[in-house]
Amino acid sequence: MAEEKQYPNYSPGLEGVVAGVSKIARVDPEKQVLVYRGYDATELARKASFEEVAHLLVVGHLPSQAEYRTFTSKLRECAALPKEVVTILRTLPKKTHPMDALRTAISCLSGSDPDLDDLSHDANLRKAMRLMGVVPSVVAASWRILQGQEPIPADPKLSLAANFLFMLQGKAPDALTERVFNASLILYAEHGFNASTFACRVTASTLADIYCSVVAGIGTLKGSLHGGANEAAMETMLSIGNPAKAEKYVLDAIARKDKLMGFGHRVYKKGDSRVPTLKTLGKEYAQAKGDLSWYEMADTMERVMVREKNIYPNVDLPSAWIYYQMGIPIPLYTPIFAVARMSGWTAHVIEQLDHNRLIRPSSIYEGPALQPYVPLAERS
Repeated sequence: MAEEKQYPNYSPGLEGVVAGVSKIARVDPEKQVLVYRGYDATELARKASFEEVAHLLVVGHLPSQAEYRTFTSKLRECAALPKEVVTILRTLPKKTHPMDALRTAISCLSGSDPDLDDLSHDANLRKAMRLMGVVPSVVAASWRILQGQEPIPADPKLSLAANFLFMLQGKAPDALTERVFNASLILYAEHGFNASTFACRVTASTLADIYCSVVAGIGTLKGSLHGGANEAAMETMLSIGNPAKAEKYVLDAIARKDKLMGFGHRVYKKGDSRVPTLKTLGKEYAQAKGDLSWYEMADTMERVMVREKNIYPNVDLPSAWIYYQMGIPIPLYTPIFAVARMSGWTAHVIEQLDHNRLIRPSSIYEGPALQPYVPLAERS
């Protein structure tokens, strides 16, 4: 690019720039591995509960049985929605996007936190657990309220994954649905210095509180080039309509130079490490439900994109059709991303504040040269 030749130290979009040191996650695009504090995220997705992974990310290690019981109990305690939050959700315009409802609710939650301005490690850990516990309830309740329905309180006997679906749909999911949804949350939980996580860390670096930092992450995640991609990917699949039409649709899109959401990734060039695991679980789920059409459509789209453009799908493609087959409304796909990523965001905020330095990069100025001020009366 011209900018790179003119400014050798400039990297558009900060691509390849090392902006910090972290012990939370490692993305290895060459080996196609995503590691959470030393554990392969895909192995965790197959074998662990989301609560275990949240503990790993935020506390720093996989929990013992006693730690797991304490941690899950605290998350369930935090799932209850404060009355003030419900009141605010009821006053939102009916066309409010669920991400905007979530952002507003988080701002409201900050006002009732007695440790709001306590930036110590222990206080931030407690606030992180509060956020992880309550956000599934916020997302489910806000959607139901916006649809003219009453919120459903959390069931303390259910896992976080099962509880979200219960609070959204009014019935507990079957074991397979819970397992696949749980895995998707784990795979979305953390991904290094992605745009929303970096936004959280930048905000935290100013010594803003954890709620401000998370709101920054939510706002960043809403963008279609980040979290909004799974919503757009499903809309594309719905417009295709039939697996038999998928190849022609993709070829036509390539000919028009249209961008297909759910494909490509800034970091992964040989394929998103999370896709094979979620795709396999999705196929198992589709087979159990007796409808492989969405799996087959996505598989055809992947085959054509790799063959024609050497561009691989990212995790948003399988998650989109899996969520759709679970009966989850499309506008909730990005908020679900936030439900999962709350663990990663808060882990990064805690890490940033534990070893803080204000994040303040420089920029290149290309404006006018220095010039004298001309009084207003002398300007024509």
